[in-house]
Amino acid sequence: MLETQDHGAVRELRLARPPVNAFGSALTTALVQAIEVAEQQAAADGSIRALVLSGAPGIFSAGLDVREVTGSTDTAMALVHAFSTLQQRLARCSLPLIAAITGHCPAGGTVVSVLCDQRIMAAGDFRIGLNEVQVGLYPGETIFRVYERLIGPARAAEMLGRGAMVDPAKALAMGLVDEVVEPSWVRDVALARAQEYAGLPPQTAARTRAMVRADLVRLYDTPRESLESLLADGWVTAETRAAMLAALRGASR
Repeated sequence: MLETQDHGAVRELRLARPPVNAFGSALTTALVQAIEVAEQQAAADGSIRALVLSGAPGIFSAGLDVREVTGSTDTAMALVHAFSTLQQRLARCSLPLIAAITGHCPAGGTVVSVLCDQRIMAAGDFRIGLNEVQVGLYPGETIFRVYERLIGPARAAEMLGRGAMVDPAKALAMGLVDEVVEPSWVRDVALARAQEYAGLPPQTAARTRAMVRADLVRLYDTPRESLESLLADGWVTAETRAAMLAALRGASR
């Protein structure tokens, strides 16, 4: 479900939940715990200095597990709470985060990637973007603000409003990803970028990183919408269930 591999001072956390690395409650919670363990180890002995989040060839993550979202109300709420916790953990993570986007990266996959410090994406016939509205999910203002932080207000409003996804070249041009490389190089390049962070003077690097990510952290410190309102009005609704069930039926054909 989640594989861990250390590369010197860089720890790689690899999503390994076939077929599409969907974020169910278990995987989401496992990733939160793995990040916390890495931070604790970093604080204890400094042996871990950066993290790489990677997927499988052709797929980073397809986002939230549709079966859990369309399950019982309790199951859906548990997943949304877990994914909210993951977002907060990523935003506040004390270690540099590099996303190795190994393929398709819609919806929740994009949410995870935009909360990282850098994004390295595979070239090819892949798509990335926040397409929640297409499946009846309301993304919420915090995610919108995180999105516009990278690609600007006008572009974020247009993209989010119609649930648009783009190919790697367009994602690079608009600043949604930082590099596009051959698929077989994605992990290596992401690890190399993480090693660069790991090699910086630690105190100065930490202070500088806290400064440049302070606006991101503030979005989660003072959200304009409560998680309860998002759940009631944007996630656990009849419209959401109908749209996601239709998407699930379409994917299974």
